[in-house]
Amino acid sequence: MSSTVKSNGKTPDSAPTPHLEALQKLRIVIRAAQRHSLWIEKQCGVNGAQLWIMQELADVPGLRVGQVTARLAIAQTTTSNLLDGLVRKGYVVKTRDLEDARVVKLALSDTGRALLDAAPKPARGLLPEALAKLDGAELAKLNKGLQGLLESIEDLDEGFGLQPLPFTM
Repeated sequence: MSSTVKSNGKTPDSAPTPHLEALQKLRIVIRAAQRHSLWIEKQCGVNGAQLWIMQELADVPGLRVGQVTARLAIAQTTTSNLLDGLVRKGYVVKTRDLEDARVVKLALSDTGRALLDAAPKPARGLLPEALAKLDGAELAKLNKGLQGLLESIEDLDEGFGLQPLPFTM
């Protein structure tokens, strides 16, 4: 026998247990972020992670791949793959540093700038922007709670933390 969940998160019979209430909230957060990412892809033709990279390059032209990697908190190979797609589409250009030819700098092309200007906001994605809006105490409390959740899950691969969410790729 199934019961219907009302918009307030309660079943007709009773309030959900705290763990089910938390699960519902996680579902809302994940699905909202997923919907935003799909909207970005439909509107722009680039995925959410690529649009985030474009926003970083708009904010700080001339970043290197490693710096973009740090700003998105993802693996460098993932950053390189995302950037390759942006370069192929003509949205990002790579240039060699004049003083050190080993250094490759990244910048938006004019086409990339136009796409970013027309893109849905927030360009960094719903979750990164929402997390950035939390004050220090709220963020510390959230991090502590998430750490507790992670510690209760067996066989976690901490490398997952360096991968964009699948729906942003």
